[in-house]
Amino acid sequence: MSAPVLEIVDLRKSFEENLVLHDVNLIVSEHTATVLIGASGSGKSTLLRCINLLEPIDDGLILLDGQEISDPAIDVDLIRRKLGIVFQSFNLFPHMTIRENITLAPIKVQRKSRDEANELADGLLKRFDLLEKADEYPDRLSGGQQQRAAIIRSIAVNPRLLLLDEVTSALDPVLVNEVLSIVRDLKSDGMTMVLATHEMGFATQVADQVCFLESGLILERGTPEEVLRSPSHPKTKEFLKRVHEAGRL
Repeated sequence: MSAPVLEIVDLRKSFEENLVLHDVNLIVSEHTATVLIGASGSGKSTLLRCINLLEPIDDGLILLDGQEISDPAIDVDLIRRKLGIVFQSFNLFPHMTIRENITLAPIKVQRKSRDEANELADGLLKRFDLLEKADEYPDRLSGGQQQRAAIIRSIAVNPRLLLLDEVTSALDPVLVNEVLSIVRDLKSDGMTMVLATHEMGFATQVADQVCFLESGLILERGTPEEVLRSPSHPKTKEFLKRVHEAGRL
């Protein structure tokens, strides 16, 4: 069997005296979506940042296609070319148009010609109903449109693994679905993804694997049916009860 796209072994991460990830183990197979759930502060975002090498880890291993990428001697820039990450705050460059935001990495990193990069960007923008916004600056777009553009920017480099960190949490509820729809399409395309979300209904739709985190530990994992409908751990049950009471399940 081929190696999983992502494998995490006994990962530990602290900020000073605060241990925020405890011996995390995770396997993500190709063409699957792994959804991280849990309360704010449970370690979901820190885990994604460790995977993208934005945070150094204290112990353990992170492997991408069988290669250890958590080795301090690794060429971080080379590895990040294989990873896409989207944050809740969009992080589009405000002085660039949407097309320029999307073509930056293909031109600078992948050495595509400007014409090639523009053709790629326009094809993605057309597919996800943003082509008419290609020459606009980010502040002229709605929050949902900005987040969709940020996702398009991340997939323009054809990443091996896409990381999505609470991509709807900064949006008005009426804009959430337009962002989730693009993630559904990527799932249908077979994109390998790890995403943190509070949208439990969405997790049910796209996840192959759901992991519940509490205080930096993965307390429960399984299919959406197992974790979201028939959880076994008391902490998972308590969390989902609160989610249900808030009308998000």
